[in-house]
Amino acid sequence: MTYLLPILAVLLSFCLVYVTKPDNKSHFKLILAFSGAFLLALTIFELFPSVYESADAKTVGVFVMLGILLQIFLEFFSKGAEHGHVHIEHDKSGFPWPIFISLCIHSFLEGFPIEHHHTILYGVLVHKIPIAIILSIFFLNSKIAFAKALLFITIFSLMTPLGSYLAGHAQWVEAYYAPITSLVIGVFLHISTVILFESSEGHSFNLRKILVIILGILFAYFI
Repeated sequence: MTYLLPILAVLLSFCLVYVTKPDNKSHFKLILAFSGAFLLALTIFELFPSVYESADAKTVGVFVMLGILLQIFLEFFSKGAEHGHVHIEHDKSGFPWPIFISLCIHSFLEGFPIEHHHTILYGVLVHKIPIAIILSIFFLNSKIAFAKALLFITIFSLMTPLGSYLAGHAQWVEAYYAPITSLVIGVFLHISTVILFESSEGHSFNLRKILVIILGILFAYFI
């Protein structure tokens, strides 16, 4: 199930968009806020304690910062798709290679901690579903061929299980568990906090958003 669930989450999201054809992404803002809070809380509750038990504090800190920088770098190419924004033109028919490669790298890295921390799987799933829906809405409303869009989504769905498989079967991953996990923590921190900051219009007070964030934290604590 560790390998199957991320694939199903992405592909079923694509199918849902294909069948229902939603054209408004604003309904997903609260879902994104929940996913950001849930992933951030799981990262703090589950991943941080394990890496600080396994490595020197400064080493952990350096790789966390490198993870944040890596995600910032990837977003120059993904145009913010990891946190629910696809800032590219709908009238282009060419395959978006920069978005494809950067999202695959991001998704691949997400799979590494799942092998040792199975609860992180739930955080990754809750993060993936709204992102997959928003990506699918963009692709199906663009001039990109359906076959290319389906290929993109399918390969994207396979990257997290591939990362999990490598984490469980490659000895070098086990040897560098703390640095790799710290790098992924940095990626998660950047993604989740950006989602939380961008999920409300004009950064105004939003009671529903606050309640959804609290709910995400509580779910992560009691899971």
